[in-house]
Amino acid sequence: MPDTRPLLVPIAPTDPSYARTKRATDILLSAIALILLSPVFLLIALAILLTSGRPIIYRQTRLGLGGHPFTLYKFRTMVPNSDRNLAMLLHFGGRNGNNGPIYKLEPNSSSVTKIGRYLRKSSLDETPQLLNVLLGDMSLVGPRPPLPDEVATYTPHELQRLSVVPGLTCIWQVSGRSNIPFDQWVDLDLAYIDHRSTREDWKLMLQTIPAVLTGRGAR
Repeated sequence: MPDTRPLLVPIAPTDPSYARTKRATDILLSAIALILLSPVFLLIALAILLTSGRPIIYRQTRLGLGGHPFTLYKFRTMVPNSDRNLAMLLHFGGRNGNNGPIYKLEPNSSSVTKIGRYLRKSSLDETPQLLNVLLGDMSLVGPRPPLPDEVATYTPHELQRLSVVPGLTCIWQVSGRSNIPFDQWVDLDLAYIDHRSTREDWKLMLQTIPAVLTGRGAR
């Protein structure tokens, strides 16, 4: 049954051939990556289980294309139930200086587990989102999907981030991540939306590799 819920923002016009190529690339590469990384996923799961118990996978509601909600998957990096405090900050805190509506935990926060610090620094905690890509909730490349409480404070300009399918990586991801103020992050995302192409997507995917390896801006 088609989703008939109203959109928070109109969907950006997309060239049909680009859309087909992008979806085919998402399915092929995410499926291959999930297979190749399965031994790594098993090791991470065992490390989380042995050091801080269950759950291993953290499920969180994010907003995707047009503002429709979906369940995003990550490896759990925080102690159980600590996300409630973060949710309260997001709900009651409003804008947060240069970070806008975004609240990032410090790497040495007591809410982050020991294995979680490594997973966050290496971005391995995000790899279960390859399943979101395979399912079509996300793409390999696109603006990062925000939390509902973040979007509740968005301006109309910022809402345009939701006009395309969110991604596993984006310009923000390869440009310094948490070192970039939120308003600049939005401008980068909107520039990507205006100029997105297969060539640009491949360029960003290749630039993601050194960005992840160096851990620049990761939290």
